[in-house]
Amino acid sequence: MKIRLVPALLILLVMAVTIRLGFWQRDRAHQKEALQAQITQYENATPQIVGAAPLALKDVEFHRLRATGTFLPERVVYLDNRPYNDQPGFYVVMPLKLETGGVVLVNRGWLPRSIDNRETIAPYDTPAGTVTVEGIARADASRAYELGAGGSAAHQKIRQNLGVASYAAETGLPLQPFVIQQTAFVPAFKDGLVRDWPAPATDVERNYGYMLQWWGMAAAALGFGLYAARRAAAKERMHGPMPGTKDA
Repeated sequence: MKIRLVPALLILLVMAVTIRLGFWQRDRAHQKEALQAQITQYENATPQIVGAAPLALKDVEFHRLRATGTFLPERVVYLDNRPYNDQPGFYVVMPLKLETGGVVLVNRGWLPRSIDNRETIAPYDTPAGTVTVEGIARADASRAYELGAGGSAAHQKIRQNLGVASYAAETGLPLQPFVIQQTAFVPAFKDGLVRDWPAPATDVERNYGYMLQWWGMAAAALGFGLYAARRAAAKERMHGPMPGTKDA
């Protein structure tokens, strides 16, 4: 059986690329699994104290933090389109002025939204004076799909998203470059907000699915190549060498 060089090289190229992409997806899945293990470790560690000195996001993201200061309720922002148990609502994001200096944004929790009037804010409590909060450092207060401005114009309390850097520039507050996703008050304080946070999504299963798809394509390319070679060999036995082969 004669092997046609160009088709064989094309099939080998397809197989090499798809096999490599499958290994890349497998490596991405392993990286995400390692990150998930780190997140679990960080969340169960002793909380790190947030003070006046700026903390880099890369050094504290997903770590457990503790901050003491005074809330600035006049600077509150309500992040819209944050459902909880299929009920529409807001995330309540409020700056905390640290007693040692500086400010950090705190995502205090979830609040239901009025069905009749989306701008109606349900009542909740904000402790007066100095408070201590614990939570997890996140890059932002969660991201939702935003079309155009999405209600995020400056000085609006109800917004779709809130970037830490842009809010610092808007308000002039010396913000830490992260948001504390609050899990508790120390000592406990009932403020009427829900703090049942979803776990960070790593989508490991998606990477493994893509891995199997790429390797399936490699197997399909191999199968197609063998099938085409068998057909070419059968035709060669019946009609003589195919054009483009060495004996043609």
